[in-house]
Amino acid sequence: MIDNTSDRPTQEITLTVNGNEITEEVEPRHKLSDFLRYRADETDVRVGCEHGACGACTVEVDGKNVKSCMLFAVQADGSEVLTSKALNDDDELGPIQEAFHENHALQCGFCTSGFIMATKELLEENPDPDREEIVEGLSDNICRCTGYVNIIKAVEDAADRIDTVSQATGDD
Repeated sequence: MIDNTSDRPTQEITLTVNGNEITEEVEPRHKLSDFLRYRADETDVRVGCEHGACGACTVEVDGKNVKSCMLFAVQADGSEVLTSKALNDDDELGPIQEAFHENHALQCGFCTSGFIMATKELLEENPDPDREEIVEGLSDNICRCTGYVNIIKAVEDAADRIDTVSQATGDD
């Protein structure tokens, strides 16, 4: 087998992923989703359709949700990236993750991290969404297993949990 990888152009990038700064040489064609999985070891980022349609690869880049399969890693150079793993509270499930777990809002789990990131963004924009707003807020994500009923319940539960935490700490 001939190794011609040294003939390919590379670019050094630096990302802050879940609070950890990572500097790597990558090929310009390398997708952010692959960088996160294979270079940053963030295996909670899933790659489903590779067309931006399913939402399994959703991560937050500089405060905005993106489909990481639709972004090259070099485009995220200098950015702060959060995956669903960043929502943990000291290695315990955070309120959104806990709500998904307790409401059985996952079956195979493949889409879960994308739904968790979509829920985070939705609840930051609208802390008390009604059912229609939840459906709209999650419309960029696809689950082939659960039928969405428990996912919607989990988002409602997560909103209540976050509201309870905010009231207890005095945050608004």
